[in-house]
Parts: sequence; structure tokens; C-alpha cells
Amino acid sequence: MKYVVILGDGMADYPVKELESKTPLQFAKKPNIDSLAQQGQVGLVKTVPDGIPPGSDAANLSVMGYNPKIYYTGRSPLEAVSMGVTLSDTDVAFRCNLVTLSDEENYREKVMVDYSSDEISTEEAKDIINEVNKHLKTDIMTFYPGISYRHLMVWQKGPTGLSLVPPHDILEKKIHSYLPSGEHGEKLLAMMMESSKILQNHPVNQARIRKGLRPANSIWLWGEGKKPAIPKFADKYNLKGSVVSAVDLIKGIGICAGLKSIEVEGATGNIHTNFTGKTTAALKELESGQDFVYLHIEAPDECGHRQEIENKVKSIEIIDELVVGPLLQGLEQFEDYRILVLPDHPTPLSLRTHTSDPVPFIMYQKSSRKPSGVNGYDEFQAKDTGIYIHEGYTLMDTFINK
Repeated sequence: MKYVVILGDGMADYPVKELESKTPLQFAKKPNIDSLAQQGQVGLVKTVPDGIPPGSDAANLSVMGYNPKIYYTGRSPLEAVSMGVTLSDTDVAFRCNLVTLSDEENYREKVMVDYSSDEISTEEAKDIINEVNKHLKTDIMTFYPGISYRHLMVWQKGPTGLSLVPPHDILEKKIHSYLPSGEHGEKLLAMMMESSKILQNHPVNQARIRKGLRPANSIWLWGEGKKPAIPKFADKYNLKGSVVSAVDLIKGIGICAGLKSIEVEGATGNIHTNFTGKTTAALKELESGQDFVYLHIEAPDECGHRQEIENKVKSIEIIDELVVGPLLQGLEQFEDYRILVLPDHPTPLSLRTHTSDPVPFIMYQKSSRKPSGVNGYDEFQAKDTGIYIHEGYTLMDTFINK
């Protein structure tokens, strides 16, 4: 038996006026996914427990079968694992975004224009983070370059319990109400303010402005946490597995769980990612003896944050055409297989951030196809089945052991 999870990050949504008052999942043309829904089990699952912020960290832990209330220690430590940064038990890791802020002289009065600096390239971002590290690194604080706008800061014996806000939650808002607070929050704010001065005339930013691109004119620190301790997936389910993702967070969860992390050339985490390359990599892992593949696709989430209605629909249609279709063809070589399709959380276009609403799922098995009673895969048809899994981390148990 082969097992494949296809996770379309942030696919779920609310009805959108511009889409005939349908959700992107309802509006998108996705014959392969709809076919799985027609012949599998469809329902809703609550991936984010009450009391935990609806981030991709907690949600993907839940989908992988780990109770976030037990195993969630913060986002950044998981990303650190993927980046090869070793954390001690007393280190605190922080996510460090490269963001675009408006040009008001007073830092506190600036507006969050873009949490990704126009999806700055990894090469450009590395130069900028190295410059930040040159000026702001101390004996106990170090910055590490990551991918695109996503980077890391590690504080030895650092604090936790600060009030830090994800930059994608405050797009087009003045930042004064969302700046770091709590004990030691002023230290983080001082670093952010100093980075703005350092980066204002950086050559990379000047070149981006000349090209009509947004500059990475400040760092933004958030998502702090300590080193995680996650049981191995193989011990839990007796399966050898791999994770295919462009995102350090998902790679980090997979590595912590003992899954093999697969690098795919051209995998970017946005709608321009190498969809075909990720699909090919997933099949190759299964063909080489792996039992389980967790295939994560970030594009719908990015489109939700950026309020790109057309692109969110397009990203779902591309997943159907270039991921689900070829996977189904490739999986036919195996005697039997199961597929789980779902988002980790909704990223509604109207809100431009994550919510904790339950998400629709499909569980499909080649050898036990039967009519599900639904015509396709979307939030409302999933709800109408009456199937609802309140503890999201138990879905993986059902998927593997049903």
C-alpha cells in the first residue's frame, strides 16, 4: 500500500463576489480532484485546535498526525531544522521576514505594504540578511539566510512569551499597534528599526526599485519558539516516508518526524513553482521504496494573502492538472494506494490571513472506490456529508489505519 497526502496550503475560502459568490474551490475546474471526491470519503476536519493561532505550523503538525497542543513549540524552530541550524535547549528561534514598509520617517507610523518584498529572490535576500547580520549580530543573536523572504534569527537563552504578530496578518495596516511587546520586546523593535536604516540605501534595494520592484527595507521578527521534540513518523505508523515542499517550515516538520526531505529544483512556494517537478519527485520516492509521501503546495496560501482572486483559482486548477492528474496515472503501477487531499487551514481572500475554520478533506483508496454522494470537492459539499473530525490530528490515524 502506498500513501500520498496532497496538501494545498490555504485552499479553503469563503464565497467571493467576483467568483459568482462561490469559493475558489467551487469555482475552479478540477476534474481529477472532483473525481476522487465522487469515489472517496469527503468531510470536514478541524486542523487547528481552539486556543492555538491558525498558522501553517500547528495545522500541518495536526495533518501529519501530531497533536499541536502537545507538540507545538513555535514556528521558527521547525524552520531552523530545515535550514540546518542546530538549536540548543535554551535557544529561542525567531522567523525573520524581509518586508516592505511605507516610507514615513517615523518607523511606528509606517504601513505594512508587503510581507514578502515582492517575493524577493533567495540570492538578493542572502545579500541583505548578510548585511543585517554584519550590523546587528551580537554574542547571543545571529541571523541566518533562508529562502526568498523567509529567514531566521536565533537568540541564545532568549525569551518566549512575547507578543509578536505575523506580517501577513497586517497587510495595508499601520504597524504601530502590532510592534513587538512584552518582556524584551523593545530589543526586537530596536533591531527592526535599525534594520530599516541599514537597508534603506542597500544596493540590492536600489536595483529592485529601478526595476519597479518593492525593496526589502526592514526585517520583521515573529514566530518565536524552542527546539521541538516530535515522535518519529515511522515509529507511529510503521511507514517509511518523504516530504516534498518548497517551504522550510514543512520541511522542518518532516525532518523532525524522521521523514526524508526532498529538494526540487524550481520549487518556490508560489504560483510559479515547479509543480511538475514536485509531482515527479513524489512518484520517484514511492517507486524507490518509500511508503508515504507528504506533498505540500504553498501557492493557494500565497494567493490568499496577496488577495489574488484569479491566481488562487488558477493555483487550484494547476494542482489538479499538474499534480493530481499525473499522480493518479503514476500510482496505477502499484497494486493499491490511498490519497488524502486537503488544505491545512483556510486563507480567505477577503481576510488575507488564516482562519481556524474546519477544512474539507477527501480520503480515497483505489481498491475501495464507491459513490460518496457528492459531485465535487468544496467546503459546502464536504459539510453536507455530515462527516466531521473535531480532533484534526486523528485524521492521519484514520487515513493510515482505516
